[in-house]
Amino acid sequence: MKKVFATLTVAAALFLGTEFAMAQQKEAQTTDEQATEQMIQDEQVTVEEPVAAEAEETGGLVALHKTLKTKFIEGGAGFMAATLLCLVFGLALCIERIIYLSLSKTNTKALLANVEAALKKGGIEEALKVCRETRGPVASIFYQGLSRYNEGVDVVEKTVASYGGVQMGLLEKNLSWISLFISIAPSLGFLGTIIGMIAAFDKIQQVGDISATVVAGGIKVALLTTLLGLIIAIVLQLFYNYILSLIEGLVNEMEDSSISLLDLVVEYDAAQKK
Repeated sequence: MKKVFATLTVAAALFLGTEFAMAQQKEAQTTDEQATEQMIQDEQVTVEEPVAAEAEETGGLVALHKTLKTKFIEGGAGFMAATLLCLVFGLALCIERIIYLSLSKTNTKALLANVEAALKKGGIEEALKVCRETRGPVASIFYQGLSRYNEGVDVVEKTVASYGGVQMGLLEKNLSWISLFISIAPSLGFLGTIIGMIAAFDKIQQVGDISATVVAGGIKVALLTTLLGLIIAIVLQLFYNYILSLIEGLVNEMEDSSISLLDLVVEYDAAQKK
């Protein structure tokens, strides 16, 4: 009898232990599932936020493009396109000048040091070789001046001054065209303004009544063409002034280095006569 009770007690204990373990396992699984679902929701929110921001940004760009296209058509395709061509050609010339002037910059101090060392080492021929291997207007002026050394120091000075003017002309190339586009862009805008106002008055004459709906189209054309012309003129003027500042810096370097070159030539000539 005792054995029976002991067996039943052990069986009950095992059954209760198994039920408790299964309950704990189910609770742990439920907790893990909830944590997994929460992580998935967080990841979805994290992914949706940049997607929404990207969609909003793309939508804004599309809306801006549509608005600009609509205003371009409303302003009159003919005058707006002609005015826009001024911007295209003007910017092309500005970029070409900026690239050319940037490549024309020379380390004048290093060039003068190399020319001086070449004069002491191998004379005029060695100095001419240094100038040939150096890029920029300063090196070109040095080369032209040194190549006339056999004709005297005075001839070298005149050659440097003359060729400096030639290099200034090359630096200022196409600036007149940029200035022309700066002037034409607002002029085309004002021309569109006049045509738009004429169209507005024509409608008033046809209808025989002055109302906002009658004159709105013509006035809109006038304002849009003027706005585009002024914006283009402002943009090109900024580039134009920047190019002028680059040219001014290069001209100052050319003048200063030319004086230093003449000093080197005079010193070399004096040494040769001794």
